[in-house]
Amino acid sequence: MDDRIIGIIIDSIPKLLIPGLTVTVPLTLISFAIGLVLAIVVAVVRVARVPVASQIVQFYVWVFRGTPLLVQLFVIFFGLPSIGVVVPAFPAAVIAFSLNVGAYASETLRGAILAVPQGQIEAGKTVNLSYLTIMRQIVLPQAFRSAFPALFNSFIALVKDTSLAANITVVEMFMSAQRIVATTYEPLVLYIEVGVVYLFFCTLLTVLQHYCERRLAEHF
Repeated sequence: MDDRIIGIIIDSIPKLLIPGLTVTVPLTLISFAIGLVLAIVVAVVRVARVPVASQIVQFYVWVFRGTPLLVQLFVIFFGLPSIGVVVPAFPAAVIAFSLNVGAYASETLRGAILAVPQGQIEAGKTVNLSYLTIMRQIVLPQAFRSAFPALFNSFIALVKDTSLAANITVVEMFMSAQRIVATTYEPLVLYIEVGVVYLFFCTLLTVLQHYCERRLAEHF
C-alpha cells in the first residue's frame, strides 16, 4: 500500500463519516420510528381481526414483504412522477423504508402479541378494560420485550439497507463513496473502507442491543 492509497483512505474518512452522521443515521432513525408505529397499528388490527381493515393491512404486508426494497424505492421515486406525484429523494427513501420496516416488523409484533397468554387478556376483560387499554397496558409491553431482539436486528439491517437510497440520488454514505471512487479510481480501497464504516456503526448498535437486552432481563 503506497502513500497515495494511504492518503486517499485518510482523506476519505470525514467524507464518509459526515454523510453517514447527517444522512444515513437520520434516514435510519426516521424510517424505523415511522415503520415501528405503522407496525404496531398493523399488528393490532390483524390480531383484532377488524373487518375490512384487517384485509387491507394483510394485503399491504403481502405486497411489501414479497417485493424487493429496491423496486419499492424505484416505484416511489421514479414511478410516481409518471402519474403526477413527485416525491423528493430523501422523503421517497423514508416512505419506502418505513413501509418496508412496517410490513416486516408487524409480523414480528403480531407473533409476539399472540404469544402473550390469553388468560391475561381475559383478566383485563373481567375488570372492564377496553380492548385498546388491554393492548396498551398489558399485551404490548410484554410483546415488545419478547420482540425486542428481532426488532433491533431489523434496525441494524436498516442501517445497511439505507445504502440502496444511493440509487435514487440520496447522498448518503455509499453514494459519497461512489463519488470519491469516480475521482480517485480506487474502487477496491474505497468500497472496503465504506464497508468498514458500516461495520463500525453496526458493531456499536450490536453492543447497544446487548446492553438493552441485559437491562430488560434485569427488570422483567
